[in-house]
Amino acid sequence: MQPEEMTIDINQHVEVKADIGDVFKGVLRQFGEAGTNPNGESMQMILEHWPGGRWFRDRGNGIGHLWGHVQVIKPPVLLELSGPLFMSYPALNHVEVRLDQIAGGTKVTLRHRAIGMIDPAHREGVSKGWQHYLDSINKAVSGSAVGHRA
Repeated sequence: MQPEEMTIDINQHVEVKADIGDVFKGVLRQFGEAGTNPNGESMQMILEHWPGGRWFRDRGNGIGHLWGHVQVIKPPVLLELSGPLFMSYPALNHVEVRLDQIAGGTKVTLRHRAIGMIDPAHREGVSKGWQHYLDSINKAVSGSAVGHRA
């Protein structure tokens, strides 16, 4: 396995026509109970909103998957998560969601970096998945969905 096959570095953003505080609440909801996959199905996620809080998928009946922990939470400008995410193999992920007040709204920038034995299918699908999260935040908070990759 080549070094470039063992890393992910994705940087995407969306501009939301809403106040930064409302957008941050939307980020927390989408990473938690309101999160869906690109097919619109609930991800059944729980996000505990404090440093060290768990971010996990609760499938019920004792079935679940730890995606990570809250590394940094600084309302309304920053959320950082670290852990295995959806990767059930040797990998470490860091997701940074940064919010910046801009004219007419809020810019939400998501950066996902990973290192490990990354499955090629995950490498292929992760950009689409994160764009869905950003578009869902935008739609939930402002009613529109226009995202950008950087």
